[in-house]
Amino acid sequence: QVQLVESGGGLVQPGGSLRLSCSASGIIFSQYSMGWYRQAPGKQREMVATISSGGSTAYASSLKGRFTISRDNAKNTMYLQMNSLKPEDTAVYYCEAVRRSEYWGQGTQVTVSS
Repeated sequence: QVQLVESGGGLVQPGGSLRLSCSASGIIFSQYSMGWYRQAPGKQREMVATISSGGSTAYASSLKGRFTISRDNAKNTMYLQMNSLKPEDTAVYYCEAVRRSEYWGQGTQVTVSS
């Protein structure tokens, strides 16, 4: 059974930082491309960042420079370091694993507010 479990979300003030984690089980993690997506209230889900099995990364152009995606294959975990957070970053953040099949986590809420 495949499980993706996100953690690390919460309430943070504008300008603050958070690090999200996505812990995977039931898959050969190193063989999967992984990604972070987010969905704000009333908006469509959008790509935040992706990282391939080989470590190549891609970012939404509006987020590059503030967010950093990484993975630790030994820990079956992917991370998203988020810096200089803005109120518009408020959303539910989801992790995705893709190879021949696609899997999603349940999401973690990030709220940026003073």
